[in-house]
Amino acid sequence: MTEDDLDAAQRLSLSVRWPHRLEDWQLIHRLGTGYVAEDETGLVGTVMCWSHGQEFASLGMVIVAEAWQGNGIGRKLMALVMAELGERTVLLHATEAGKALYESMGFETIGAVEQHQGTVFNSPLIPLRPGERIRPLGSRDGPRLAALAARAAGMPRATVLAALLEVSEGVVIDRYDEVIGCALLRRFGHGYVIGPVIAPDIERAKALISHWTGTYAGAFIRVDVAGDSGLGPWLTELGLMQVDRVLAMARGEAPLHDASVRQFAIINQALG
Repeated sequence: MTEDDLDAAQRLSLSVRWPHRLEDWQLIHRLGTGYVAEDETGLVGTVMCWSHGQEFASLGMVIVAEAWQGNGIGRKLMALVMAELGERTVLLHATEAGKALYESMGFETIGAVEQHQGTVFNSPLIPLRPGERIRPLGSRDGPRLAALAARAAGMPRATVLAALLEVSEGVVIDRYDEVIGCALLRRFGHGYVIGPVIAPDIERAKALISHWTGTYAGAFIRVDVAGDSGLGPWLTELGLMQVDRVLAMARGEAPLHDASVRQFAIINQALG
């Protein structure tokens, strides 16, 4: 996949009702490696992968044009990225329909992600603990944010976060000058997406999400949360309805995160 393929890749993703803008494709392409399948009419399949340090990687954007589905193109594209990634633990998010293919390639289900989206008009104020405040991300917070995200994800996040910060707004929970939580918001698809959201517990995760839903009241918002995060009912009450659920899968040893902090919402289903 080259930059010249991205216009066609974006049109292909729209054909399967994925909302990615050209700018969304450009961001993930800049961070990773991709392959395409073509016929005489042009691009009919895509896949991408991203390395996260020497031990972990993720893959996604597995799309095959409807007319070509069932011809083994997805499996061939998957084989190319798996060869690219070598012995790394590989993470992906899959629909139930794709589960069998990925299981045949050695992937196992390790969790789930629920997609919530909609418009929030009244965002509650979630109180923090004494000494804590939500403030904008500062110029000196980059390394602290990368360290916090690595603890929460169990794998390096510095490269991905550096690229995200170029296109995102960010806030952190500051506790006496210690960064204990964060949430980024950026343009995506039909509106905005909140992610990642990293916090020590669910109440602080709610505080971070509520900050952005309040700041962007009336806008279309999406957030993809861990299936066991406990946030689902609260998000639904806000007006962010669950519209999809996908499986988190891994080939190899899944990353182990620090028990004192958690990634409640992912960046996206490609980058994790």
